[in-house]
Amino acid sequence: MPIAALRAPLPDPATDIADAVRARIDGLAKPPGSLAALETLAVRLAAAQGRSTPVADRARVVVFAGDHGVAREESVSPYPPEVTASMVRTFAAGRAAVAVLARQAGAELEVVDVGVAGLTGLPPGTDGVRVVGARVAEGTANLAAGPAMTPAQRDEALQAGAAAADRAAADGVQVLALGEMGIGNTTPATAITCRLLGRPAEELTGPGTGLDGAGVSHKARVIQRALDRTDVTGPLDVLAELGGFELVALVGCMLQAAHHRIPVVLDGFIVGASALAAVRLDPRLRPYLVAATRSAEPGHAAILAAVDAGEPLLDLGLRLGEASGAALALPLLRSACAIVEGMATLDDVLSGRI
Repeated sequence: MPIAALRAPLPDPATDIADAVRARIDGLAKPPGSLAALETLAVRLAAAQGRSTPVADRARVVVFAGDHGVAREESVSPYPPEVTASMVRTFAAGRAAVAVLARQAGAELEVVDVGVAGLTGLPPGTDGVRVVGARVAEGTANLAAGPAMTPAQRDEALQAGAAAADRAAADGVQVLALGEMGIGNTTPATAITCRLLGRPAEELTGPGTGLDGAGVSHKARVIQRALDRTDVTGPLDVLAELGGFELVALVGCMLQAAHHRIPVVLDGFIVGASALAAVRLDPRLRPYLVAATRSAEPGHAAILAAVDAGEPLLDLGLRLGEASGAALALPLLRSACAIVEGMATLDDVLSGRI
């Protein structure tokens, strides 16, 4: 798929349908607004899908995986980079957290290798898991020392993400929940966020999966080195200079999902950083995004405000990634759809028709 296709204007949300769904919800057998966030969510889904009865029965969780030169060379994570490949194999076996949570939520799981180092062959998917090979390279280069990837590699990763959305649309998927796997990837996510929001590294750098205070300070210095070496501000340039293959693929997937009118459920901070870049590429993406969970990473609140994906549905202190929060949110989407289709109206109750 040519990258130009991803830059085509996104369809506008169906505001007339959203207004009709809001009016129906207001007339249901309950005090107006009493189902709070579920009502807002139902309207958001209806506008995105262009359906007067939104649906989330067939959901797919897609996890993009890749490795990072900055993790390999700069010690920005308490875990070695080899863990990425090990976790992809665990996903494939259906034993990782997101595999369990997706199964519990009745959702399909697709894992896309866009740049996992040391993964010899694709592990066979089991227990409802599909593994897709779309490897751009054996991980990115060290973003603190030079560009993380070439423009051609960035475009290949964008295409890999768009292809995942195309597969979902072809399979009749109604909602996508997006996640990532890549040791050290809070570093490129923070670098992208800092550059796109114009904030210094020390302000937005957090512990990721468990760095102590000294580790966070070191990580902030590494990120600031990356920010200081390049002055690019355009989202595509920022992705190439500071990103990761899985973060770039997420951008492509979000934009292409919106072209198919498939709402996208965002996991935490890292997926949020990709959403920020995607929204900068096309602000019309915003109505298609649903924030699943609130992250403790310092940059996440600023991302949520910028992408306007609504208040996060969950606030459980999660910091795993993997789309764990997005998978946990899927039953809430189904509940939001169910109230539109299944609840009686107040008129039905008062007239005795029920």
